[in-house]
Amino acid sequence: MKLKDITNIIEKWSPLDQAETFDNVGLLVGNPNNNVDKALITIDATEDVIDEAINQNCNLVITFHPIIFSGIKQITEKTYVERVVEKAIKNDINIYAIHTNLDNNPKGVNYKIAKRLSLKNTSLLLKKDNNEFGMGMIGDLNNELSEFEFFEFLKLKMNVKHIKHSPLLGKKIQKIAVLGGSGSFAIEEAIRQKADCYVTADLKYHDYFKAEKKIILADIGHYESEHFTKQLILDFLNEKIPKFACIISKTNTNPVNHF
Repeated sequence: MKLKDITNIIEKWSPLDQAETFDNVGLLVGNPNNNVDKALITIDATEDVIDEAINQNCNLVITFHPIIFSGIKQITEKTYVERVVEKAIKNDINIYAIHTNLDNNPKGVNYKIAKRLSLKNTSLLLKKDNNEFGMGMIGDLNNELSEFEFFEFLKLKMNVKHIKHSPLLGKKIQKIAVLGGSGSFAIEEAIRQKADCYVTADLKYHDYFKAEKKIILADIGHYESEHFTKQLILDFLNEKIPKFACIISKTNTNPVNHF
């Protein structure tokens, strides 16, 4: 199957022009006219993932996070980015990134999180100009939970061991805002829409002060908030191209470890 035939299907689902301006999505390594036989789906295109692709006879890596964010001026093996690109080229492996265009997809990353939390009455948290795409989701739990009950529920559904959070407020939790990945920019919007808790990642020290005793901010980790995206992409490709072989990477690419 031609690579361009696969990417055309993906881009009808999550158009490249719906990505954020800072992002670098689409085909990063390869030729649209290349023939591809099998795809490996990952969150990050690391050296170990490229090795896995080689071992699994995959000549396409579909990654959520782009391996190339800014221009590469040299390929000298000094950085992991250079080593990944070099190894991919040497082994005829194409690399395709689908990132914030999938974040902004109303049936994308944040929809997947909302589904895992069984949220109902969902809507986009931050709508783009066309109102069809946007970042984050907001919705309601089936039942009110105490703060501790919700955190246990969140840990179970998102498969996380640790949650960093702002001070508890001693209130019941029902309206939940979610935004996978770095989401500090949407704290004010979650408050404006009267969410009881905002589930996201990559919150910094001073971000927690923005809760203003109006909301609970819950940071579950960047990778942890997005790792179900692999299954989302696999399900889409299996539905649209059932005869094309796709597998989920077994490599844990989370660079953050806890002692």
